Amino acid sequence: MLDDGLKSELSKQGIVTTTFEEIYNWGRKNSIWPLGFGLACCAIEMIAVSMARYDLARFGAEVFRPSPRQADLMIVAGTVTKKMAPQVVRLYNQMPEPKYVIAMGACAISGGPFKQGYNVLKGIDRFIPVDVHIPGCPPRPEALIHAFMTLQEKIGRQKLQGENRAPHTRSDMPSEFEVPQYGAHDLTPTKNTQEWVPPVIVRS
Repeated sequence: MLDDGLKSELSKQGIVTTTFEEIYNWGRKNSIWPLGFGLACCAIEMIAVSMARYDLARFGAEVFRPSPRQADLMIVAGTVTKKMAPQVVRLYNQMPEPKYVIAMGACAISGGPFKQGYNVLKGIDRFIPVDVHIPGCPPRPEALIHAFMTLQEKIGRQKLQGENRAPHTRSDMPSEFEVPQYGAHDLTPTKNTQEWVPPVIVRS
């Protein structure tokens, strides 16, 4: 493995050095295809990002796919009600690996102003893994662009081999999760224990 100093000196001489892992990650992070769906008001900000003023196409994500089978990024934009949560998990399961999730806005992260409501899920990370969280109500398009760049950096650092390799390269990591069902009083199960475990609260 060449160190950065030697790479810099070689590049000055017109010699470019790289690895298969770097090329692979470079191609993936610059050709992310988001899934074209929204849940509430945050979806308007997501739509704005793809328009001319913010131009998400600069980052290789101009193709919002209508089918989850053609997408590798789910942007959960808006309030996730318990009626919609099973549909979100089902869409996630239909996406091919490698796939990523951005939770956009306070509602998708924690329930937002509707947190105490009986009908709102208190964060989509209770059922599917989330790679980047965007706070705000609603977050501005610039915040989504920043989250997108953060996701690109995360993809660029992923390893293809070794103990810390990317989850999609490991056979022991699940790519599909149980779709919750409508129970008598709540979703069944109420959370995916593989992804979310309630924190232990110790009161003195």
